[in-house]
Amino acid sequence: MNIDFKKYTDGLVPAIVQDFSTNKVLMLGFMNNEAVVKTEELGKVTFYSRTKKRLWTKGEESGNFLLLKEMKLDCDNDTILIKANPVGPVCHTGADTCFSEKNHSDNFLEYLEHIIDLRKQVSPEESYVSKLFTKGINKIAQKVGEEAVELVIEAKDNNEGLFLNEAADLMFHYLLLLNAKGYKLQNVIEILQQRHSK
Repeated sequence: MNIDFKKYTDGLVPAIVQDFSTNKVLMLGFMNNEAVVKTEELGKVTFYSRTKKRLWTKGEESGNFLLLKEMKLDCDNDTILIKANPVGPVCHTGADTCFSEKNHSDNFLEYLEHIIDLRKQVSPEESYVSKLFTKGINKIAQKVGEEAVELVIEAKDNNEGLFLNEAADLMFHYLLLLNAKGYKLQNVIEILQQRHSK
């Protein structure tokens, strides 16, 4: 890419980040040549932070990286369009985008399955999901068993918070196991629907 960094006095060009799957605009950052090179090398979107006065890889602290899919220039060669897969919320407020828009399905479990797919792509040091997947199917299945036992134990008591948290842990690890086997929750729902229709 022949980027015109000289057009702006600070040598930075605007970089608009768009979700590769949904096409939603996620955020705006600024890049110099070093940031562009680093982004291509890492495969993770890296900006030049005007406040920190240094290169800043999005997600370097939170783990909510933007995984690079492609970069394009506008017609004047002075603005970059970056298409990326977000690993978690993009905005520092916890929102999906910096424009307060939802960037996922209204079905949260479907969205969670999407996040699991993305988390598998980062290094095990950066993601619990990735770390578990590197340990293999047996470890994932074992975790489902452990969470099921913990849920049964909590079911015997009357602590609503502990019971619901264990139920959430079981559901999360169940989705991991389905993913590891190459399935989605929808596959299970279809079987339940077939049974219901009989």
